[in-house]
Amino acid sequence: MAIQTAVETYKNLINGEWVPSASGETFESVNPARVSDIVGRFQASVEEDVVQAIEAAERAFRIWRYTAPSKRAEIMYKAADLLEAGLEQYAEELTREEGKTLASSRMEVKRSAQTLRYYASEGLNVTGDTLPSDDPTTFVYTRTEPLGVVTVITPWNFPISIPVRKIAPALVTGNTVVFKPASDTPLIALRLVQALHEAGLPAGVINFVTGSASRTGKPLVTHPAVKAVTFTGSTGAGENINRSVRLSTRVQLELGGKNPLIVMDDADMDEAAELTIKGGFELTGQACTGTSRVIVMDSVHDTFVAKLIEKTRTLTVGNGLHKGIEVGPLANASQLKNVLEYIEIGKNEGAELAFGGERLTEGELTDGYYVRPAVFTGVMPKMRIAQEEIFGPVISVIRVASFREAMEVANDVEFGLAAAICTSDPNRMQQFVHSIEAGMVKINRPTTGVAYNAPFGGVKMSSTATYRESGREALEFYTHTKTVYHGVRSIAD
Repeated sequence: MAIQTAVETYKNLINGEWVPSASGETFESVNPARVSDIVGRFQASVEEDVVQAIEAAERAFRIWRYTAPSKRAEIMYKAADLLEAGLEQYAEELTREEGKTLASSRMEVKRSAQTLRYYASEGLNVTGDTLPSDDPTTFVYTRTEPLGVVTVITPWNFPISIPVRKIAPALVTGNTVVFKPASDTPLIALRLVQALHEAGLPAGVINFVTGSASRTGKPLVTHPAVKAVTFTGSTGAGENINRSVRLSTRVQLELGGKNPLIVMDDADMDEAAELTIKGGFELTGQACTGTSRVIVMDSVHDTFVAKLIEKTRTLTVGNGLHKGIEVGPLANASQLKNVLEYIEIGKNEGAELAFGGERLTEGELTDGYYVRPAVFTGVMPKMRIAQEEIFGPVISVIRVASFREAMEVANDVEFGLAAAICTSDPNRMQQFVHSIEAGMVKINRPTTGVAYNAPFGGVKMSSTATYRESGREALEFYTHTKTVYHGVRSIAD
């Protein structure tokens, strides 16, 4: 597949205009599969740019909040059509930026269009309540109203679908948005903003700034006009945001995971191995819901491990733009370094590296961030590789003697995002559902995968555990309730 040679410089969108940063500086987004391939140059924004974007959003809110819900929906539908019209181009650009396979990128762009349509429809159903009153001269009801300016800060691993599931419900409920994407994947984020802009959003309703968090982050979370911050990323960054926001600023944080898959002795071992690979390796392990711990009953441990390694051995690693590739590169040099360091940590802790884990540099892989998917066995629950989020293609297999022990191990981490079990026993299924400490529970399914019409979020250190993303529940984060007591004439009068 041809790689474009001309390198374009892209601008910020502030108050409906594409403008350069006040810094006069840019940075490059590179292809992690071939780092000599520059995807584009983007604005290295500073606080001044962010403040201008927030002020533009604040002005636009005064009008957008009163825009007819049907008009907001019309714009969302049109933006979805524009995304689908550019599907092949956007999928290729996403793969060049992030590294995932072209098939995964197509699915993500298509899903983003579906999410826009979903919220276009749901936005027409935002209502209040009529409440009974003991006083016959008082009519009591509630109004659901938008918050104001919302800042959206998103990661690089799902660089269009995560922004869409935040931005769409914010816009359809009447809020305005300042959007800062991850610096590793700004182009596909810009394509989303272009679609919304071209679909007819008024100036200032959505604003787009690129650049490092160190140079842009403070006003995004502390500016008085910011009424809500929605963030997906590392637990450390989320904790910092939570400490920094004003008391009156609403916060939504979706953070890390250390997600378990329990394999019971009555499970189909081939299916269990396939689900492990899908959850742990399909996205190069770079999903907050990715499978990183597989907790296996002692009686089937060896059989399962043999099948897992056999299937892992057949995975094809390479440039996601090429046909037949199943595992792409890691997203950046930092991710590569982190994964390789954790592989050494695992070996030093006494776990057995049963397969993979080496950096791949032969042929065209020499210019990318490639690691062969790794399987560790002999992992003890308290080892760092079993406790800490690696965010790469590294799976730790933990042997247990009973279902009770499996549940104890599964819950014995600080995270609680996703969890799955492989079993044919309905009783075990329900025991798992009731006892697992996770916000998303899967039965005979991979830990990855989220329906856009279902709530998404974690417990413990995986989330603020206040407002959920996705589904109808997502609308609650972007609105507040106003209670009205309306005096009326008595019927007797």
